[in-house]
Amino acid sequence: MTTFLRFSRWLTGLSALFLFAFSALPAIANTYPLPPPGSRLVGENKFHTVANDGGSLEAIAKKYNVGFLALLQANPGVDPYVPRAGSVLTIPLQVLLPDEPREGIVINLSELRLYYYPPGEKTVVIFPIGIGQLGGDTVTPLMKTTVSQKRANPTWTPTANIRARYKAQGIDLPAVVPAGPDNPMGHHAIRLAAYGGVYLLHGTNADFGIGMRVSSGCIRLRDNDIKWMFSNVPVGAKVNIIDTAIKASQEPDGRLLVEVHQPLSKSINDNPQTQPIVQSASVRNILSQSGNSAVIEKVLNLRAGMPVTVGHANAPAPQNNTI
Repeated sequence: MTTFLRFSRWLTGLSALFLFAFSALPAIANTYPLPPPGSRLVGENKFHTVANDGGSLEAIAKKYNVGFLALLQANPGVDPYVPRAGSVLTIPLQVLLPDEPREGIVINLSELRLYYYPPGEKTVVIFPIGIGQLGGDTVTPLMKTTVSQKRANPTWTPTANIRARYKAQGIDLPAVVPAGPDNPMGHHAIRLAAYGGVYLLHGTNADFGIGMRVSSGCIRLRDNDIKWMFSNVPVGAKVNIIDTAIKASQEPDGRLLVEVHQPLSKSINDNPQTQPIVQSASVRNILSQSGNSAVIEKVLNLRAGMPVTVGHANAPAPQNNTI
């Protein structure tokens, strides 16, 4: 048995134990009706009280089908391994839709989320994703492309760079990994046309790392999520991969909403909590209407990944009553 197969079966066994322990926590497809014209706000946050045997933060993230880092950012200070029993966690299910055409698949790398707009339906389906690791050819690139192929029970042909990277870790990857429990691509794969078809949306045989930078460049989903995507997304569907750490919206009722995520690190020394965030002209316009610089500064610094009201359109500027 090769080193890779021993490693992969150990990883699969660990995943199986994890799945057995939390089999009572089914994945939830977060599907929402599209908001009314002029609005980008969908979903509603939930709250979860950690039980005495509540398990890890990853288990709770899986229960509500949110990403690990999204849950961590929404609850600063929480223990990522064993959250304190009795503590109440915010489940970040409310989001602003990306300021992009609402068609096909839209993936926002900074927020580690995938948005799918089913054709002919006035809904959006939102999934947490894992994306490419920091550094070199493992970074998931921005692109506008289409779905070129779908394959059930895919084989995995790691690139020469991937095999070299695993080799440096003492793992000998075979030229082709067959379909089955040792295949890290899981049971379903959706190929993207750009870059010669080397990037895919696929499942996983580990079922952890969703909502993190863990892959070799592909988009990783939980098995139930990629199975749903495989059954519902047609070949030829548009795919738009963006990197937007800050989103903002002026809602029809006048509320000014801002949603700030940690930007993706460019180097190992970057601190995503303090990295500068690029703001589009539309975001700057909404922030300028707030008139409350203290609230804006707090939201920009916290980077909790949830929509926050920072003001109201046409509201009078705050008065300074200090004598």
